[in-house]
Amino acid sequence: MKKPVLILLLALVCQLASGQSQAKDFILLKRGANQKTQIRFYPGESITYKSKKLGYFITDKIVNLDTEFIYLTENILSPTDILEVDIRDKDSRNRTLKNLTGLFLGAGTLLLAVEGVNSIYQEGNLSIDSGIATTSSILLGTGLALLPVRYKTFSQTGKNRVQIILMRME
Repeated sequence: MKKPVLILLLALVCQLASGQSQAKDFILLKRGANQKTQIRFYPGESITYKSKKLGYFITDKIVNLDTEFIYLTENILSPTDILEVDIRDKDSRNRTLKNLTGLFLGAGTLLLAVEGVNSIYQEGNLSIDSGIATTSSILLGTGLALLPVRYKTFSQTGKNRVQIILMRME
C-alpha cells in the first residue's frame, strides 16, 4: 500500500520539477516602467495585430517565440513589423473600467427601482422624488459616459515598444 503512494508522489515531484524548467517566454507590450501598463502574450494565446505590410487587424495564435521573430500559425513576424495590437480583452484596466461602469449603472437603476417600489407600497401610486431622480440620473449618466472609455489598441510609437522576452532555464 505504501509503495504505490510513494511511486505516485515521486512521479508528481518529477513532473513538477520538469514543469519548472520549461520555457516561460512571452511578448511584452511595454509603456514605460510602470508594471501595470505592461501586457504579456504567451505562446498558445491569440493576438490581434496590425502589421506594416497589411493595413488591417489580423487575429492569429502565437506558436513560438525566438530572439528576433514571433511564430504564429499563419505568419512569422518581427516585433518591429507590428504597428498596433488590440488589447481590449487583455488590458486589466479595461476590467476595472467595466466594473466601474456596471457599478454606476446598477446603482442608478437600483435607486430608481427602490424609490418606485417604496412609493407604490406607501402611497399606492408611482411617484419619484426629484432629489432621487436627480441622483439616479447622475449615476446613470456617469455609467453611460464611462461605456466608451476603454483602452482599445497598443500603438508602437514613442516609448511604447513590443519586446520578446525569453526566459529559459536550463
